[in-house]
Amino acid sequence: MITERQYQRFMKERTKGRSVSAAAMRAGVHRQTAARYLELGHGPVTAAALAPKRARRRPDPLKPLWPLAEPFLSETPELEAKALFEHLLARLSEEERMAASRALRTFQRRVEQWRRRHGPPKEVFFPQATKPGKWMQVDWTHADELGVTLQGVRFDHLLCHAVLCYSNVQHATPCRSESMLSLKAGLPSALVSFGGAPVGLRTDQSSTATHQLRRGEAARGFNQEYLSLCEHYGLTPATINRSCPQENGDIESANGHLKRRLKTHLALRGSRDFASEAAYAAFVAEVCRGANALRHARHAEERAVLRALPPTPYPRGEEVAVRVCSFSTIRVRGRSYSVPARLIGAIVKAEVSEAEIVVRHGREEVLRCPRRACSTSCPSWAR
Repeated sequence: MITERQYQRFMKERTKGRSVSAAAMRAGVHRQTAARYLELGHGPVTAAALAPKRARRRPDPLKPLWPLAEPFLSETPELEAKALFEHLLARLSEEERMAASRALRTFQRRVEQWRRRHGPPKEVFFPQATKPGKWMQVDWTHADELGVTLQGVRFDHLLCHAVLCYSNVQHATPCRSESMLSLKAGLPSALVSFGGAPVGLRTDQSSTATHQLRRGEAARGFNQEYLSLCEHYGLTPATINRSCPQENGDIESANGHLKRRLKTHLALRGSRDFASEAAYAAFVAEVCRGANALRHARHAEERAVLRALPPTPYPRGEEVAVRVCSFSTIRVRGRSYSVPARLIGAIVKAEVSEAEIVVRHGREEVLRCPRRACSTSCPSWAR
């Protein structure tokens, strides 16, 4: 054998007027091998490219399986090869299944070759060193691309996503907006799944859920409600510099990985429709738990230094007192809601959460409806 570097060294020595034997000796090549390549006129790389391809010596065990795999890879190229292989085996006949069942390694190599030719570019990673229990990062990421539906109705939503920086364990909660209400639901759920609270919580500066954003002002301080949430769980709030998402590299990278993982599990599930938002949230949590199982050792190391959570969770909603106007409506968080006309002039209490609004007069519930479905008219009070 001869390498391309040896061939180039051999030819360089030949240009100096040295004999074949002397040039081959300086290049570390046997004289007969050097003479053969000299007669051939090109090096080993070109020779390998020009060599005729070896004919297949046995039937292709993936012949019935690969045409079924390519549509899956075209739609979701990040599909795990082994999971896809096991999923497709069930579609084959008994005879084809027996022939293909021993070709897992061949299938994995072919998937890797397909990704090299047709797959998306891979992410570039810059490692960020951190200590166990030091930091967690939170961010919202749009998840409309998942195509999830609830009882056949498209569910446009975001994911409130949290990651522990040392172990990279994660938790995500579906939500409707990038708001303080969604953070009140997502952050406590993440801390419970992590088994404790770290020292600090880092976010970006682009969200009114955490910062006071005023037009014309460069300074962006934390809003009081976010500071109260952090104080309740003993978290030190911190932020990254503006327009520097790489400073939150753990969560930014995890956002893409989580959505690709969800796409994979949705494809293997065979349906993107869920009976309710709670069922979908349970599905997302289960996918996160599966990903966290791969990081069990580092999570156990980090969990040992996490601080205990307070005995009572932070309230997930907010309660406001409003007066029913002469139009038989109330105004809550910039939107109008219709209530029974008998309450005109009365003071009612509105309990607002990320998902719904509940209005009570004394102990009587007079209105309950999803916030996204509410408008100036909501007949649910009449039920």
